[in-house]
Amino acid sequence: MTAEPVTTSQPSSPAQAPPTVRASLSPSRAADFKTCPLLYRFRSIDRLPERTTIEQARGTLVHAVLERLFDLPAPGRTPAAAGDLVAPQWDRLVTEQPELAAIFDGAGPAGPVEFLRSAAGLLEGYFAVEDPTRLEPAERESLISAVVDEELLIRGYLDRLDVAPDGALRVVDYKTGGAPREAFEARALFQLKFYALVLWRTRGVVPRVLRLLYLRDAEVLDYTPDADELLRFERTVVALWRAIEQATARQDFRPRPSRLCDWCSHQALCPSFGGTPPPFPVAAATADPLRDARSTPVVPGADE
Repeated sequence: MTAEPVTTSQPSSPAQAPPTVRASLSPSRAADFKTCPLLYRFRSIDRLPERTTIEQARGTLVHAVLERLFDLPAPGRTPAAAGDLVAPQWDRLVTEQPELAAIFDGAGPAGPVEFLRSAAGLLEGYFAVEDPTRLEPAERESLISAVVDEELLIRGYLDRLDVAPDGALRVVDYKTGGAPREAFEARALFQLKFYALVLWRTRGVVPRVLRLLYLRDAEVLDYTPDADELLRFERTVVALWRAIEQATARQDFRPRPSRLCDWCSHQALCPSFGGTPPPFPVAAATADPLRDARSTPVVPGADE
């Protein structure tokens, strides 16, 4: 699928939101609440710090390399060229986010070397499922947004958007994480439906394909939504936000144990593991939801 440039005038920051909008939600934070309301509270209301894992950093690095790969002329988008981008992109990320260097604490001198090698291995998985010399993405790492129910701004980052000459849209998401596939498949599709809803509401086109590229396994999962499904999904998102508002007003965010607990950074504070959550922040009841942590989309690759 080739592509033509696409632009959107939808709001991408709180300052641009229409006056009727009073809340904002990203797919990552919405998925947090669906997965475990207490996790949503820890991340979006308490704003508890979470140390970046090696897996998350690797995901961010691979996303950065794939974004830069398409800056090259089509014939130059080779596996070797992608490999050459790994170290410079990591150096850029560490310069912009010095805390990333801490992921190697205690790993020894081989840690950074093995990290870069593993990122290059994931890029090999990418070339096994796509030929970037035949693609010209319309958008990469693009922040998109739309207003639903007149009051809720939904937004997030697209890994890639392809647009065919006939106007058909394909949303592409790169997956690099090592958690069990079955635990994250539904979350990944929820995220892509979120993007599909934004695109439909802003551009009047239901994406023809929602594509997940699993780089580690060199596998592709395609999903085709329709307008009726996106209408139902829109109602789900609005209902989800109303549930978040109610939980905030009641200061009642309960844990929902699942297999995903194995990857949670906050087990020590979770009642399901014998912990006690911190006191509910007093400012949470009066905070501007367009400006607090709930309105900040997760950058590509950060929640792999």
